[in-house]
Amino acid sequence: MLHDVLVIIQLIAGACIVILVMLQHGQGADAGAGFGAGASGTVFGARGATTALSRATAIFAAIFMLNSVALTYLSTRAPEHQKTILDLAGQTQGASAKAPAPAAPQSTGAAAKPSGPGAPTPSP
Repeated sequence: MLHDVLVIIQLIAGACIVILVMLQHGQGADAGAGFGAGASGTVFGARGATTALSRATAIFAAIFMLNSVALTYLSTRAPEHQKTILDLAGQTQGASAKAPAPAAPQSTGAAAKPSGPGAPTPSP
């Protein structure tokens, strides 16, 4: 239950970081503002947008990192009955490697009958 809540918080924080980074202006945006190109993009004032978006990005980044640490801690403290995909794959490979080889068919006649998917079937 707690793991599911933390995963949802992780997804929301990651999406918010991506959105906030995409909203921010790059370093080259200030060069165009000197010639009047950036005047129409000042919704929050001269420095308000940069400060607010940077601060929000830093907050969501801190949430993302702390949540990552919490998810890592929970995954190391998980009960033994919860297995990962790699554990399950190792068990199936180990079981198939330990299985005995099938016995070769015994032939009772003078000529051995071929068997397998490409072998011809005997006619009655």
